[in-house]
This record gives sequence, structure tokens and C-alpha cells, in this order.
Amino acid sequence: MADIALVHGLWNRGWMMASMAKRLRTRGHHVRVFSYPTRSASLDGHADGLHEFLHQHESGELHLVGHSMGGLVILNLLSRYDDLPPGRVVLMGTPVKGSNVVKRLAKFPGQRFIFGEARENLMQGFEYSPRGRETGMIRGTREFGLGQIAGRQSEPNDGSICVSETVLEGLKDTVELEVSHSEMLYSTEVVEQVEQFLLSGRFNKNT
Repeated sequence: MADIALVHGLWNRGWMMASMAKRLRTRGHHVRVFSYPTRSASLDGHADGLHEFLHQHESGELHLVGHSMGGLVILNLLSRYDDLPPGRVVLMGTPVKGSNVVKRLAKFPGQRFIFGEARENLMQGFEYSPRGRETGMIRGTREFGLGQIAGRQSEPNDGSICVSETVLEGLKDTVELEVSHSEMLYSTEVVEQVEQFLLSGRFNKNT
């Protein structure tokens, strides 16, 4: 049994991770869900909140799973704190190179209201995976989602995030699945891949 913390992405709250949390619990894991206001505060602020949340319970091993911007919150946390229990990290559709959709919508009226402070958060990038933690990236390739309001992408993407935006040096493993950005939260295959990596440090490429 693994101790797992889930972190959601933009415009969502913790209840959006309920399906994934339930499936992981059914598989015997202890799962907590961190909920935060995605349109307010900086990544530092969200990561500080996550840090406090994680320390509410003691754990010998703690795995972190983040969807989209939630992965950025995790990366920020691990870049600034070194007092967490050991464990692996899974990022799902996380724009570690910054979000092309946000960049393309930068001149649209109302975009500051739509994104709030998350606009700056989603423009920040990371160069390396967390030191001392095996990290995997799940990439979606089904082009369907809200990101298409900025126009179709000319490269593989999940409807919001391009595969190229998820490239991070030092990743232990990656896998591409035919799911859209939002479908990652409800896909049985994604849950299986998350569990596989958290337990073994590798994704299952034979499915």
C-alpha cells in the first residue's frame, strides 16, 4: 500500500480528483487530495499550502501526483523544501515548459480575469526533475479540450498541452496515452499507469 497525495490543476478544486482517488483507494492505497484556489496566489503560495497539508499526517513514504498546473505546484514544492518523506512523483499533462495556450491568449480581452494569477504560474518553466525523486510524465495525445479556443496546435497535444511542453530533463520514464487533458482524471488506464510508476519507477509500455 502506498501513501499518495493528489494535486489538481487549473479551474478545478479537490473534488475533481475524486474519481482517481477512489480508484487508487480501491487498489489498497491511502490517498489524500490537496485542494487550492488555482486562480489566486503564486506557485510559491500554493506550494507552501501543499507543504503544510502534507505535514498534517506523518508518513514513512509519500508519493505525489499532479495534474496539469498541479504538477507545477509539486515541482515548486520540491525545489524549495527538502523535509518531505521519500517517494516518487507522477506528472500528468504538466506544462513544464510553459503553456502555449496561455501565451496565445495573452492579448485576448478578459484573459486576466479568466486566468487570474495562474497566468504567471502557467508561464513559469522548470528545467530539471526533482533531485532525489524518481519522476514520470504521462502525456495525452487526444486533441480535444478547452485549449482549442486558442486555435489548433500544429503538433501532438491533448487538447490543452502539447507533448513538447512536457519535456523535462531527468525524467525517469514517460508514456503517451490516447486521452485528452481532462480525460486523464477519469481514465482507468491513467490510474493503472500512475500506480505502476509509483510502485516500480516505470510505466507499463505493453498495454
